[in-house]
Amino acid sequence: MKTKLLYVILFLCCSIKVLGQNNAAEFSFNEFLGYVKKYHPLVKQADLKLNEAQANLMQARGAFDPKIEVDFKEKEFKGKEYYSLLNSSFKIPTWYGIELKAGFDNAEGMYVNPENTLPNSGLTSFGVSVPVGQGLLINQRMADIRKAKIARSLNTAERNLQVVEVIYDAAVSYMHWKRSFDEVQLYETYLKNALRRYEGVSKLIEEGDKPSIDSVEAGIAVKTRRLHLEEAKLKLTKAKLELSNYVWLENNIPLELNDNLQPESLLSKTLKETLRINELNPISLDNHPKIKALDAKIAVLKVERKQKANSLLPKLDLSYHYLSEPSYIDTYRFEDYKIGLNFSFPVFLRKERAGVKLADLKIQDSEFGLQFERKNLENKFKSQQQEIISLEKQRDYNTNLVKDYNTLLNAEDRLFEMGESSLFIINSRENALIGSQINEIILENRYLNALLGLYKTVANPE
Repeated sequence: MKTKLLYVILFLCCSIKVLGQNNAAEFSFNEFLGYVKKYHPLVKQADLKLNEAQANLMQARGAFDPKIEVDFKEKEFKGKEYYSLLNSSFKIPTWYGIELKAGFDNAEGMYVNPENTLPNSGLTSFGVSVPVGQGLLINQRMADIRKAKIARSLNTAERNLQVVEVIYDAAVSYMHWKRSFDEVQLYETYLKNALRRYEGVSKLIEEGDKPSIDSVEAGIAVKTRRLHLEEAKLKLTKAKLELSNYVWLENNIPLELNDNLQPESLLSKTLKETLRINELNPISLDNHPKIKALDAKIAVLKVERKQKANSLLPKLDLSYHYLSEPSYIDTYRFEDYKIGLNFSFPVFLRKERAGVKLADLKIQDSEFGLQFERKNLENKFKSQQQEIISLEKQRDYNTNLVKDYNTLLNAEDRLFEMGESSLFIINSRENALIGSQINEIILENRYLNALLGLYKTVANPE
């Protein structure tokens, strides 16, 4: 009677779904994301795009920096000063291609070119150069500034997309680690159950209450559980190493996960809040990094197109410089000046017209891509919404299946107690229960990855 009671107790223990617990520390998903966002090298690499955009803008603004130029030449031979020429200037480029220039020139010597002959005290000048045709409304300096400003928006969007990609990959690795950990915990529990059952059956066989063949049946269950557990442990080891790729500290120090760490147990309830996503709210396309990046690229193409269109105008540069000796600089003489005119214009404009046409085609091509991407994001968001809703239903259905299989196992255990069932049927019921619990882990993993996919589509790295 005591052995019968012992056997019943063992089977009752085996039929309860229990996950092995220990004193391991929980490594929450929110904490994990904190390490990724703050220390991961690829996130830091993405942040360089912001510095790059700022540096490009500074470089473009450098084209408008004032410039000092000095050109000095002197020649002496056999005690004779052939010439001593000094040409100095101070130039100030302005926005509309207009350039202000102040200068001082001096020329001395016996063999100075008559063209360069100047008063003994030298000659000062102040003037302006104006592009009347090409270069007035837009020129290379203006285009570089505009494109550099647009590039800041482009680089910010590309940085956000790169950060989202890194976070998504890291989060997928975390989900893989959680799934592998849960499977190991499950198989460890059922291995313990199988070992207890094997010990109970062995005692009943020794006492003659059960045939010896039942020990073979119980032993097969133990071997099967060990096989599944070993396979799950291998997956867990690989998942840990994969996850370690995303855990870093300051000064680019990589870390490896401790064996005592375990994933967040209630992750499916906290993930939406952690990622700051709501699958019910429609996606905001105007603020989406991918849309912003495409908009910025189109804006750059439009600046280039404006440059190409400006080349259809004739090139006509006018310049005027007032000339004065240093001693008479306060006295304005209208008759002392230097003017210049530079004109050129291609007869057929084939190169210029082709450039404008190609620019128009590039803009049109990019706009088609933008329209497609908008629709693609909308449909992707709707698809992921439906996937999440479906997986929530599937998880509910599977939870009920687990309960039903557990009920069947308990009922079969009672039948076995009354001698109306067999160890084979008990193991079959338990295998079905294990299968449903494994499917529960898989569905949870699919659900979590669906939420991650929604996060990637929304593309908000903050």
